[in-house]
Amino acid sequence: MSTSKLSEMPLGILCELLEPITVPAASPDARFTNWGQTFSCSPLGVFEPRTEYECELVLELARREDKVVRAVGIGHSPSDLACTSGYMLRTTKLDRLVQVDAEKHYVVAQAGITLQDLHAELARHNLAMINVGSISDQTLAGIITTATHGTGIDYGVISTHVIALSLLLANGERVQCSRHERPDLFTASICGLGSTGLILTITLNVEPAFRLKELQQSIPFDDCITNLHSLVHAAEHVRFWWFVSAGIMRISSANRTQEPPKPVASWLWHSFFGFHVIQLFLFIGRYFLFLNTSIGRFAAWLVSDNVTAIDDSFRIFNLDCRYPQHTTEWAIPYQNTRACLLELQAWFSHEYADPNGLRPHFPVEVRFSDVDDIWLSPSNGQKTCWIGIVQYKPYGFEVPYRKLFERFETILFRHGGRPHWAKAHGLRPDTLRTLYPRFDDFIRVLDQVDPRGLFRNEYVQRHIFGKTGPEVDARVFKRYVRS
Repeated sequence: MSTSKLSEMPLGILCELLEPITVPAASPDARFTNWGQTFSCSPLGVFEPRTEYECELVLELARREDKVVRAVGIGHSPSDLACTSGYMLRTTKLDRLVQVDAEKHYVVAQAGITLQDLHAELARHNLAMINVGSISDQTLAGIITTATHGTGIDYGVISTHVIALSLLLANGERVQCSRHERPDLFTASICGLGSTGLILTITLNVEPAFRLKELQQSIPFDDCITNLHSLVHAAEHVRFWWFVSAGIMRISSANRTQEPPKPVASWLWHSFFGFHVIQLFLFIGRYFLFLNTSIGRFAAWLVSDNVTAIDDSFRIFNLDCRYPQHTTEWAIPYQNTRACLLELQAWFSHEYADPNGLRPHFPVEVRFSDVDDIWLSPSNGQKTCWIGIVQYKPYGFEVPYRKLFERFETILFRHGGRPHWAKAHGLRPDTLRTLYPRFDDFIRVLDQVDPRGLFRNEYVQRHIFGKTGPEVDARVFKRYVRS
């Protein structure tokens, strides 16, 4: 049905058509909480469309009611990026692989497919994603709109693998965009925070299925700093896990291989000690902060041996996030990596020397990505080092994190840091404009395709348009507030 015909539809009929996909207000699913249990909201209405036509109906209702629509997948983002006081459109039933071209190495998938399901579908066609981040719980659209990344100094963020998008714009128009067709809309959308339109399908570059051979080894932090460049370039996919209190850097180096699988798993080490014992210690550390130093050293000891594993690519790329957590991650120019890590080490050493100092949880994760030209990608114009820290919430209990994160972010910003868009940060348009040369081009596209702000939830209003006030403050959706 055309947009004009939808606009002529009586409101009663529109509501009747929406009823089968409307989540009842009494249902637990009518309230949204992100995976980390850090942000929560009660939308005005929650819809779970199964077809593109049902998506059009939701947008038509929002236009008539002058409400915001927020598309949400799994809700893994550790910020209020998915939260809204307007209408929420869950994409989890828009989860099909629509087309596969094994010869040309691309697929077309609906926006709501999770990476876990995509891996399984691709494997059936002897294909795989080119690069994957640390988890595969998110939807494909979720990782695209936030320029989510894996690791590899010569591998771009996952948005760089997108060939084309189909979008439902705020006015109800369905459009295709790519590098060659509506290129500005395409470049804005592949890291657009869900604000350019509702993504319906994604055409994605993939490659023949492959295994990775990963070597993990622990070395002193100082050795890592001395040999940083050679370590980063020693394999296709390199990442570090920094156990700060132990002065140890765990190096993961992975390359494509034809060797037979050799997965590594141990219930005793990876489940009992690595999950249950550590979580108990973290819980005790909530009350005796000095113990967090010893916990980090114990964890570094658990993984001190050299380990080689060979497995399907996504199994090596992925890891267990373990517990609900607060997290922040920033991207800095690759050439600033050594200086930034050394300043972080000096700061951490000062905190550990103070009996009342801050005690970061472990590990600090360090990853890398190639340069790209995506307007809002943190890797725009520069090879990039990503540095992230976490504060775990053992058994779901809260932990202090705000002062720790503020001081961490101050250091990263000083080294040219740009925040990961899916994670909470405090930057506003004036600052973001200095970090992203095409920031105003992004604003221009939003004003063209969504002048009334149909897709501008509180996060977008706050960080992209600079709106202030209690109605857009991140704390409006915060489950807990602690120092």
